[in-house]
Amino acid sequence: MFEPIAEELAFNKFDEIKRQSNAGDTITKQAERVIQDIMNSLESGASKPDKSKEIARILEVARSGETSKIKPTKVDLFLRKDNNVYLIDIKTAKPNKGGFKEFKRTLLTWIASYAYANDNVSIHSLIAIPYNPYEPKPYERWTMAGMLDLEQELKVADEFWNFLSQDESYHMLLRAFEEVGIEMRDEIDLYFKNFKI
Repeated sequence: MFEPIAEELAFNKFDEIKRQSNAGDTITKQAERVIQDIMNSLESGASKPDKSKEIARILEVARSGETSKIKPTKVDLFLRKDNNVYLIDIKTAKPNKGGFKEFKRTLLTWIASYAYANDNVSIHSLIAIPYNPYEPKPYERWTMAGMLDLEQELKVADEFWNFLSQDESYHMLLRAFEEVGIEMRDEIDLYFKNFKI
């Protein structure tokens, strides 16, 4: 349900919005090598995530040389505003720690495959987590710190929703969910009784 809500909120702020889109199906072999090098360096702890530098390295090799056909993960939410493109993967509130390696690889692959087919755009790929289950405490980001550039590759709760629309979008959504929850409480309780053991 988060994708259609995100699409609706982004409608007035972005020039183009798509759900479940493709970042591309072609990548250069040099870009594949750069991505593997970045992943090896992060996994070994030899470097820390730095999305700006990683993107610059990928863009240097994204459009030249031998290519490979790929089938990357679909982009949950594609947004374009002027010359900026955002490729967003919406995740659950508590993704598995081990999954962040694959999340990172996906974000880098999206950059390479989109850049191959699209010149002169500023590409941003990121993970969005729709809500913070630890509220009012901050989201526990330490689990992803070694893989993701937390400033450039992650938007959690209000950061995500307010980015899509305007300040206070997150609190507006929380109030709407609360109102619906109160209004439909009996129906919701009845539905969840089917899952009790």
